[in-house]
Amino acid sequence: MQNLVILAGNVGATPETRSTQGGTKITSFSLATSRPKRDSEGKVLKENGHRVEDTEWHRVTCFNGVAKTVAEYVEKGQKVMVRGRIHYTRWTDQENIERYGVEIIADEVTFLSYGKSRQQQDNRQDNDDDDIPF
Repeated sequence: MQNLVILAGNVGATPETRSTQGGTKITSFSLATSRPKRDSEGKVLKENGHRVEDTEWHRVTCFNGVAKTVAEYVEKGQKVMVRGRIHYTRWTDQENIERYGVEIIADEVTFLSYGKSRQQQDNRQDNDDDDIPF
């Protein structure tokens, strides 16, 4: 059996990076995925001509090389595909309450779009081409 997750969605915030004492780089970010909301008969709900969607948020954690790449190139709003596994954790907080968490440990992060800063840079370069006479 295999624990395999593939998610495609939008990055919710700028990724956060930290390092362990041993030097392992860890980068985390939130990922929003959505699906159409359905009524009790299974029909897609629409409001003002647009389909209504349910959004789910996922915590994604990357290590080492993937962490470095995500930290350097991924931005809020960017579309990415994550391939990895589900990891469940359980701990007791300071008030002695048992807590549970779930995150996606990413093995691969594929860029489905550029970040906004890269898109703006490409648009500026495209505009520079307009000055070249033919």
